[in-house]
Amino acid sequence: MAVVEGLRDLAERSGRRIMVRLVKGAYWDSEIKRAQVAGMPDYPVFTTKAATDLSYLACARALIAASPLLYPQFATHNAHTLAAVRHMAAAAGVAVEHQRLHGMGEALYAAAGRQHGTLSLRAYAPVGGHEELLPYLVRRLLENGANSSFVHLLLDESVPAADVVKDPITLVEAQPGRHPRLPLPRDIYGPERRNPLGRDISQAEVRVTHAATLGALDSSPTAAGPIVAGKTDTTGSSARFSPADSNRRIGSVADAGSGHLDAAIQFARSAQPAWDRAGGGARAKVLRAMGEALEAATDRLVALLAREAGKTFNDAVSEVREAADFCRYYALLAEREFGDPQLLAGPVGETNRWQLFGRGVFACISPWNFPLAIFTGQIAAALAAGNAAIAKPAEQTPLIAAEAVRLFHAAGLDPALLALLPGEGAAIGAALVAHPGIDGVAFTGGTDTAAKINRSLADRPGPIIPFIAETGGLNAMFVDTTALREQVVDDVILSAFGSAGQRCSALRILFLPHDSADDVLTGLSGALAALSLGDPALPSTDIGPVIDAEAKAALDAHVVRLEREARIVVRHPGSLLPGHFFTPLIAEVPTPDFLEREVFGPVLHVCRYDPDDLPEFATRLAARGYGLTLGVHSRIDAFARQIQALIPAGNIYVNRAMTGAVVGVQPFGGVGLSGTGPKAGGPHALHRFANERAISVNIMAQGGDPALLSL
Repeated sequence: MAVVEGLRDLAERSGRRIMVRLVKGAYWDSEIKRAQVAGMPDYPVFTTKAATDLSYLACARALIAASPLLYPQFATHNAHTLAAVRHMAAAAGVAVEHQRLHGMGEALYAAAGRQHGTLSLRAYAPVGGHEELLPYLVRRLLENGANSSFVHLLLDESVPAADVVKDPITLVEAQPGRHPRLPLPRDIYGPERRNPLGRDISQAEVRVTHAATLGALDSSPTAAGPIVAGKTDTTGSSARFSPADSNRRIGSVADAGSGHLDAAIQFARSAQPAWDRAGGGARAKVLRAMGEALEAATDRLVALLAREAGKTFNDAVSEVREAADFCRYYALLAEREFGDPQLLAGPVGETNRWQLFGRGVFACISPWNFPLAIFTGQIAAALAAGNAAIAKPAEQTPLIAAEAVRLFHAAGLDPALLALLPGEGAAIGAALVAHPGIDGVAFTGGTDTAAKINRSLADRPGPIIPFIAETGGLNAMFVDTTALREQVVDDVILSAFGSAGQRCSALRILFLPHDSADDVLTGLSGALAALSLGDPALPSTDIGPVIDAEAKAALDAHVVRLEREARIVVRHPGSLLPGHFFTPLIAEVPTPDFLEREVFGPVLHVCRYDPDDLPEFATRLAARGYGLTLGVHSRIDAFARQIQALIPAGNIYVNRAMTGAVVGVQPFGGVGLSGTGPKAGGPHALHRFANERAISVNIMAQGGDPALLSL
């Protein structure tokens, strides 16, 4: 109704009559999904068919009342809706236009013409080739074939005519609320785990809050340093600057030393046994409190992620939500898997029970590209399994890490159980891994660093400890000629250039069939040029900076190789901001194994293939040994299955973007050079953080088996 009023006002002020087409229910399901994925407070559409029908009639009356400033056009195949519109228009003495789809509604409008006289009727006729028409026609068939659609009910002879044309007012009165089978976005995971609340940057209130929070953060720079037993040491702090603006000071950081490491492990080893004995239920309460704390601090964390990590608004909001999701999901696993011992089947005369318990103290080493979500996820997993955690954040993002640790402590966690040791990986990171007081290592980062940690752990005397690693990948997407170009372009742009290409799951190489490659590349080139590169704190920015000068230098060196050995198809115009900005590009490479390792940034490599060469190309890519994410775009299931069989990957995405895995929905982690498992945010995520024990008791030695004797 607000749109109708706004258009009426615009028509009056401009002196122009505006044609307004009223449609009902188009892409309703897409809006429902988007609201759930984004964690919106509610849905932007009605959740019942009757409410949608009633809204249509209310808007129709408003459009008719706004004539002649507005020219009402009513698109419907619903006889009740058509009759109601005719009645309202006749009562108001207003001429209106009716609309139908080509090939549909002929009988309806022929009957209406006989009853009401000549109608002003426009038929929407799809015009184009197979590529354009097929998805359009499929979509229309799905909408009009839905169980609740008028067309479907009309053709169902078992449904009485009176039911088909029931008054929507009566139906809404009978069911005035939300559809009983459609929960609010926050409740889609059930009562045990709430979906974190998102933010909609298109809302003015959200933008005002974001700007105010940024201002408050800039006026009071934050500080970080070693946090041991809840106390922060800022001795020897040095200034930190934003990757988006080398002149913007965002805070100060002090590095940890060997004394901090020894003290942290001593405190952790002292506090861990009681934490383990407390059980999964007690630990779940703390983790859920942390999830609530993260949600409450969303605005400040989003601002800090923009300043320190170069995150755009939507990326930062998603990261805070993921961090909260990790806490809630692992709280659920802690309750389910770390409760009373599980009774196992066996012979009479004895009891056999199995249980999980904590290993001790875990080193949690996290990356800069997800400085809050992965940082929090590693710690939450270690804590949920009954361990203490010593967290080593990335050198580039210690301010965010310190904020998270303070939130953990404020949420009720014994400060002795979680310490923060910022500093260089070669110094404090290496010392942490080698320390004899560490009982396990969780690491997310580069493959080379993971190999070094693995060697260091192998050389340690004493017990063999677990190494949980998530590393990068040569992530590919395979497209065939049946794929919808517009969908491919959208998903490729998001997968390759979202977060400035700085996700381990990001698309690195796109395989296009020769027959459609030029067409897809044209679309990709235009879409890339339309993206905004700049200050990530601005709502209008699509792509922010890379993390530091070293990352930009590596990307610049790769461009030199591309200019020499490949063909640069298009490059973004770039940014003049004084930060670490790398202009995104698309390059066509000559071979499927052109990349030996991942290029961590906004660079998309494209390789053309002939269908006959597909097995060879996929095999050559797979031979590199990585296996993190894989994308497929095709309308043919057999093609998707073929690619899945040829390319080993931990996460496979069909006809969608390859990034944005959701905790508990798309458990994340790779195989081969891409990681060890278990998957983060998956049902088995806590198992390698825990030890197992089996307890067998011979109850015959106590006088017999009561269950057997009572038969």
